[in-house]
Amino acid sequence: MPPRWKPNPDIRTGRHVAPNLHVMREACTDFEAELKQFNEDNHLHLHYPPTVQLSKLVHSPKDISSRRLRQEHDTHIRRHLRGGHFWSGSHFAKSCHGAPLTVARQYIDNQKRPVS
Repeated sequence: MPPRWKPNPDIRTGRHVAPNLHVMREACTDFEAELKQFNEDNHLHLHYPPTVQLSKLVHSPKDISSRRLRQEHDTHIRRHLRGGHFWSGSHFAKSCHGAPLTVARQYIDNQKRPVS
């Protein structure tokens, strides 16, 4: 979930990590999914049941975290947003059971490029 802000506005570091982690976990439980990893700058690792519609699972943490962080830190976030959006509208979801992780890494690396 690549962010659409200028580098490091202090929202995913320091004191902001724990509340955002809680929000992400809460959003995942609505889908019976488990947040396994949230320590990278632009992606999550989730375990989810095969009955979950993946696009909804991916967008739920984005929607909930954006709403909550805006409520709590709106002035700070507003200075760093690009185009008024907290997260990029795009997402990448891949089942990695036995699959090479190079595809996921390539997608993540490409998200650092500016939107044209």
